Amino acid sequence: MKILYAAAEVSPFSKAGGLSDVMGSLPKALEKDAEIAIFTPLHGCIDYNKWGLKELENSEIWITFGSSPQKFKLHIAKLPGTDINVFFVQNDWYFSCFQEVYPRWLDPRYEHERYIAFSLATLEYAKQLNFRADIIHSNDWHTAMIPLYIKANYKFDEFWSKTKNVFEIHNLAYQGVWFEDILDFANMRKDIVYNEWGCEHYGRVNWMKGAINYSDRIVAVSPNYAREILTGEYGEGMDYTLRGHTNKLVGIVNGIDYDVFNPKTDKTLVKNYDVNSIENKEANKKKVLEEFGLKYNPSRPLIALISRLVEQKGLDLIRQVEGDLQHLDADFVFLGSGDKSYENLFIWLSNNTPNIRAYVGYRGDLANLIYAGSDFFLMPSKFEPCGLSQLIAMHFGSLPIVRATGGLEDTVTGYPLDNSTGFKFWGYDGWAMKDAILTAMYVYKDKYTLNAMRKSAMTSDFSWKKSAEKYLEMYKSLMN
Repeated sequence: MKILYAAAEVSPFSKAGGLSDVMGSLPKALEKDAEIAIFTPLHGCIDYNKWGLKELENSEIWITFGSSPQKFKLHIAKLPGTDINVFFVQNDWYFSCFQEVYPRWLDPRYEHERYIAFSLATLEYAKQLNFRADIIHSNDWHTAMIPLYIKANYKFDEFWSKTKNVFEIHNLAYQGVWFEDILDFANMRKDIVYNEWGCEHYGRVNWMKGAINYSDRIVAVSPNYAREILTGEYGEGMDYTLRGHTNKLVGIVNGIDYDVFNPKTDKTLVKNYDVNSIENKEANKKKVLEEFGLKYNPSRPLIALISRLVEQKGLDLIRQVEGDLQHLDADFVFLGSGDKSYENLFIWLSNNTPNIRAYVGYRGDLANLIYAGSDFFLMPSKFEPCGLSQLIAMHFGSLPIVRATGGLEDTVTGYPLDNSTGFKFWGYDGWAMKDAILTAMYVYKDKYTLNAMRKSAMTSDFSWKKSAEKYLEMYKSLMN
């Protein structure tokens, strides 16, 4: 079986969100069962020498978009720890010129052009390499053009005639919507794709709708999210389209790579530990408090939040009860960057409250230290397709406090159920979140229950091995 993965980001080469972790881990878990190739843009932020990239000989090709010819080159490296080839599509006009995976303040039209160019170049390079994929697995709107190209431009191309398309929805909120003329730039057959059974959505091109209509399987990143996106509340205007394709919609929980996220081997920690030496967490807690300028007090829990600072993550709930949080007998540390309004909120809280500190930005070493040093991990998401942070937190023995939505509902067993791994609240409301925090603080005083929950959390199996088996089963069903 040959599988081609196409994604805007792939860990450890480029990373902006959870998609990167999935693309860096899922292929690794399937390496023994399939021949795999991963295609991703050569972003300017990718360290060429560190990862040993090499340019393939005679790889230069020109593709015309609209009336604009574009030059591409192809580079290759191995996915670390595997024999899987990762191919990097170079284009200096669209990707190599930026030091970010998703640069801010881009013209939306230009953003569409970037991923149209990448998607078509991926298909052309696969043909040049004679990688005749049985499955093409596209991810989010950035590569949603691929099923449309297969359906339209390559409709009579024997090379792709037996290929099946899998489209994975990591976040339905970002669908890739633009005006009809973008199809002229893409040189895509309008007569085939621009209709209500294709990519037309309320008079606009919607790449995600096209991929939903033309793919053979649609994957949502958790079973609960697969159910939620069929409703008006979570469907982002795409629910009626998805309801027409429930026969090909599946939900599979993402996993995490326990070789990467492991408190027993993580070199960034002050003191390593596992489920049999949980007491060593305390040394990391002291270091986190020191880093953020807070005093260590063993009777006060440390509650952490690591997140992109966007509306989806439920940060408005913190704003609702900020006055209450600063008077709780607990300390809070926040790490993340994003919308200026939330960055300013965190900066203000950090400067004006006795027990809340924030680091606006992102540092991987600090993030891992926070996972290890915190007692509880806050995720008050408005919606959460899967979420990886709660899985990482649990493996580090930091008990999640989550709003029960999407993958958070699937992965966290709420207190006081047997084998509880965290705390849940349901209403999208700051005071419901505060009540869940108070429950966690109550449990913190009961060390027997606290340690039992930590052990349950740390021994929960959300490895890629389990998830990969479900992906493999899906791929095989398509081929049969």
